[in-house]
Amino acid sequence: MKDISSVSHLSKDIFDLNEISKESQQIKIFIERKKFKKFATKVSGFETAAEAKEVEKYLKRKLACGGTVKDKVVEIQGNQKDKVKQLLIEKGYQGELIDG
Repeated sequence: MKDISSVSHLSKDIFDLNEISKESQQIKIFIERKKFKKFATKVSGFETAAEAKEVEKYLKRKLACGGTVKDKVVEIQGNQKDKVKQLLIEKGYQGELIDG
């Protein structure tokens, strides 16, 4: 038997709230200069800390770099702005709504 969503009463295969929220989220990507002339790429605009943590793990794995989540803001080591935008689009976020 398939899982039924308690919100929509449809199959979870058809109706996934996570995918719908990704399509309307405004994401902001920016570079921050850290100590010793190092850079960090920050990604903000996530609705939950769990979503930010999931994106952080995905970006760290794809970019082979370190990172963390602080207050629903993902911080990735290095100047990775263009690569992060492409990976977010691949993950399902709308390119027009990504500022950065």
